[in-house]
Amino acid sequence: MFRIPESIAQLGKDRIEGFPVEGFIYGEGPIDPELMLIGEAPGEFELVDGIPFIGRAGKELMKSLATIGLSREDVYITSAVRSRPYRWGTKRNRDGTLTERKYNRPPTQKEILAHAPVLDYELLTVKPKLIVTLGNVGLQRLLGRESKVTELHGQLLERPVQYLKELDDTKFSWTNETFTIVPTFHPASIFYRPSHRPSLDADWLEIGRLLNNNS
Repeated sequence: MFRIPESIAQLGKDRIEGFPVEGFIYGEGPIDPELMLIGEAPGEFELVDGIPFIGRAGKELMKSLATIGLSREDVYITSAVRSRPYRWGTKRNRDGTLTERKYNRPPTQKEILAHAPVLDYELLTVKPKLIVTLGNVGLQRLLGRESKVTELHGQLLERPVQYLKELDDTKFSWTNETFTIVPTFHPASIFYRPSHRPSLDADWLEIGRLLNNNS
């Protein structure tokens, strides 16, 4: 199993210091996987166990992988941001009292830039047959902010991707080499938009077909 060097992890931790985020989750998977899956950022459950995609969304993702004959061990799972972005909110308890607690939130562009060298390292080192982006954050990290999962999902894209050329850059550059990418919806999207399920299922069948043609 491949794991980024501690120096790269430390760089990511140092660069995101001061942002409202917590923890740091390593990517997980083999060095020559069938797929590299790029999500958004860890949530509360991932932070506790230190494993990417293990909450409700993780269970959905494992079901999707199973439909094409793959398991967690066959794929490399990572995300645009490796620390959990949170916001403070108020939760009403059963007895009517209120508790302040942290809620998940999407990462900001500055947080995505902070952790860009971590994903750049994985993109250079892990050699997947196919990259699958899960939701808009993973897709836009690679292909730019005008890319939309609703327009591109299930399509095979051969394109350069964004990377951070210099550590102090505030904008991404484009790679010279192209990467093979299929965008799909984030597995959590079906919880708040069940109408996405048929598209999500069809995308995964297409991903399976592409892998079979590739092998």
